[in-house]
Amino acid sequence: MSLVLKDLKKKFTDQYAVDGINVTVEKGQMFGMLGANGAGKTTSFRMILGLLDPTEGSAEWDGRPVSYDRTNLVGYLPEERGMFPKLTVKDQLIYLMKLKGMKKGDIIQEMRQWLGRFQVEEYENKKMEELSKGNQQKIQFMAAVLHKPELLILDEPFSGLDPVNADMLKDAVLDLQRNGTTIVFSSHQMRNVEELCEDLIMLKRGKAVLQGNLREIKRSYGMKSISVHADYDLGFIQNIPGVLSLEKNKNGATVKVENEAVAEDIFHGITEKGFVRKFEVEEPSLHDIFIDKVGGEANE
Repeated sequence: MSLVLKDLKKKFTDQYAVDGINVTVEKGQMFGMLGANGAGKTTSFRMILGLLDPTEGSAEWDGRPVSYDRTNLVGYLPEERGMFPKLTVKDQLIYLMKLKGMKKGDIIQEMRQWLGRFQVEEYENKKMEELSKGNQQKIQFMAAVLHKPELLILDEPFSGLDPVNADMLKDAVLDLQRNGTTIVFSSHQMRNVEELCEDLIMLKRGKAVLQGNLREIKRSYGMKSISVHADYDLGFIQNIPGVLSLEKNKNGATVKVENEAVAEDIFHGITEKGFVRKFEVEEPSLHDIFIDKVGGEANE
């Protein structure tokens, strides 16, 4: 059982929003889809869900496209939240879960377990418009998972959440994965992707610019980061060939370099100047890789 996107394309007028991506996500896997705004993430999600028809290629769950009669197998948290403001939490979830084929008694039982987990039991009979944005997001997440989907798609699930609620939601996502749910999500918060993802695809203008296992990507990526602590001015490092950037701090500097050979040149250069208290070469963060691959589009 897997999610397979094969040569997936979607064209609007004369421009491809998604241009030939190939992805396989195995059962129980956590997969990240990254990119700047307009990169094609949401369009890809909508094709997976059967809300948009591909221009070319295919998107299949367990060997078949997702159609209306299979929506009970899938959960979806859209980036643009869409709950009914005048309905109570209870009435809202009963209505939505009945559309997924659940019985009222089962819905209420599952709902109360999730309300307890998210520490919002007192909101069961509150209208959605009376809840804070963060608590509305918890309820919308519940609407995506209450029916225990096999495939869960989360579009910017942590957007707008404070650190406590983000961690609460993150723990819930990890528990779902441990129980066998296949999860695909997008996020602009690279730290969350690094903590949760095993594999990812990075999109730029609808095309894949990076794809594979996160650990292997970071290990093999040429760019490295160096943390240097010394008691003298390290500004001269900026002039060493292969140095991409130098950011001074109270202890020394953080240096971005093209590869490990440049790091070795820096080490020889600084040890000639005097005593070095720390010299540590680190793999690039996903944030660094994202900026390198997506560039100026990251903030669009």
